[in-house]
Amino acid sequence: MRHPIDIVAMFAAIWLLAAMVLDAVTPKELTAIMIAIAIGPAIVITAVFYYLRCPRTDFAVIFAALWLISDIAIAFISPKELPHFLIAIGFVPALLIGIVLQWQRFQRRHERLPVPSAKRG
Repeated sequence: MRHPIDIVAMFAAIWLLAAMVLDAVTPKELTAIMIAIAIGPAIVITAVFYYLRCPRTDFAVIFAALWLISDIAIAFISPKELPHFLIAIGFVPALLIGIVLQWQRFQRRHERLPVPSAKRG
């Protein structure tokens, strides 16, 4: 069973790690505190859905959307323009999850198609 204190500790560690990593790759004017504030709501919402045992696919889509929103929030509060690779990183989870979902849909569609039988003459 997922204990709430374990979930809080896990997501607090992820929040701190993400803020520190983003602080290292963003311009000097954008501090870790500003980044932590920008990504905090996304971490809290993700933790709540994790606690509620949201289905894996739904959780992945929610995570990708929140990651993109956090990336936009960081770009909005940044005093200087962010490097282009940071903007692109915001789209990576959504792109990967979209690819996986399309691949699964493609696989399911081919599993349902009937196999044509060979006619013998």
